[in-house]
Order: sequence, then C-alpha cells, then structure tokens
Amino acid sequence: MKRNYFLIAALIILATLIATIVVYPDLPSRIPAHWNFRGEVNRYGDKWEAFLMPATMAFFVLLFAVMPWLSPRRFEVSTFRSTYLYIMVVVVAFLAYLHALVLWAALSKPLDMNRALMGAAFLSLALLGNVLGKVRRNFFIGVRTPWTLASEKVWDATHRFAAKVFVIAGLLGLLSVAVADGLKIEWVILIAAALASVLYSLVYYKRLERRNQL
Repeated sequence: MKRNYFLIAALIILATLIATIVVYPDLPSRIPAHWNFRGEVNRYGDKWEAFLMPATMAFFVLLFAVMPWLSPRRFEVSTFRSTYLYIMVVVVAFLAYLHALVLWAALSKPLDMNRALMGAAFLSLALLGNVLGKVRRNFFIGVRTPWTLASEKVWDATHRFAAKVFVIAGLLGLLSVAVADGLKIEWVILIAAALASVLYSLVYYKRLERRNQL
C-alpha cells in the first residue's frame, strides 16, 4: 500500500517533467512566475525556472519518505501512515496542476488564474478534510496549535471538527468559484475555515482545563 502512494506521486512528477520538456522549446525567454490578487502577472522568471516545480515536487515526496524517521516518540506519523501518504499525493497533484497553469499562461493561452487556482485549492481542501479526522498528533501535518500539541484529546476533537469544516468550506468554495464574480467570498471562506479550527482548539482546551480533564 505504501509503495502505491509513492508510485502515484512519482508518476505525477514524471508526467509533469515530461510535459515541461515537451513545451519547453515553445516557452518564451521570460515566463509568468507570480500573480497578484487581481489575477495579473506581477513577476516573471527565466525560462529554465519551469523545471523548478518538478524538482520541488520531488523534494516534497522525499521529505515525506523521511518523515517517519524525523518524527519524535509519541508524535510518530507511522500511526496514520496511509493517511499522510494520501495527503502527500493530494498536495503533489495540486502542485502539478499549479505548474500546468503556469505553463498554460506562459504559452499565452487565455486563463483566469485566480478562478482556476481557487477552484483547485477548494477541491484540495475538501479532499484533505475527508481524511483530516484520521490524522494523529504530530509536528508536521494537521491543525498544529499550542493546544492541540499539548493534549491528545484536544488534537483528536479539533481534527474531527476541522475535517467537517474543511469539507464544507471546500464544497462552498467550489460553488462560489463556479457562480460568483471576484474572489472576496472565497477568501472569506478560506480564512473562516482556518480560524474556526484554531479557535476551536483553544476553546476546547480551556474547557478541559477548567474541568481538570487534561
């Protein structure tokens, strides 16, 4: 099972690298590297920088491969290995999609970057929320606040709560991207989902603290 996740990630990286090599001769000498909140390009990079994303994706997978060794005792990621490897694949796929958008824009194809990026972000949020409740206490993945790291009870309760919030936020965000103009609502949804999870961990910790249940 573990090898299957790494195989999928490797195939995504290989496909990204091959696509980059194929379109590289047609890329301009300067390619878009960053967009502002209005969806306008505000930074360009050299053509060779098109290979940075596949390299970044490979580094990310390597980091996940050594994460079990890096994890300290009582905070091991091995307790939810299939879940964190699933998260690895989701993030790698998101980065590949982001790279595809950059290549598409570099080839002067019409693109609403903000809408395309937000749609993928909300889809990823929903996919991550679907498994967030299975994430056990660790230093690398999840809602890592002082209160969740201090108490396993708070960690588990917060992640069950955040799982529901992320799925709902992801679906609402996808709907908003499809029907709304502009990105104000989308940013509100993202920020609200993040803040709700953090505040829940604080409130739940203080509740247990008052009851001497920590």
